[in-house]
Amino acid sequence: MTGEHEGRENLTDQTKDLERARQSLVEELEAINWYQERVEVCRNKDLKKILEHNRDEEKEHAAMLIDWIRKNDKKQDEMFKHHD
Repeated sequence: MTGEHEGRENLTDQTKDLERARQSLVEELEAINWYQERVEVCRNKDLKKILEHNRDEEKEHAAMLIDWIRKNDKKQDEMFKHHD
């Protein structure tokens, strides 16, 4: 989590929640990359299916976080709409 620059005690709850969501999104995207790498090198078909499933669940988590961020950060939502 960030907020170290200005002191967490000085931040609003809304800012803290947005930071939590954004950091969680970063972590979900990292997990997607890790699972994708594992899928590509895995030779066991049963394990590969599990890893693909896990990767896709992380994609769902990322989508859920993006949806939440869009609802709670109007400027970010405008940027998504503009670049859609």
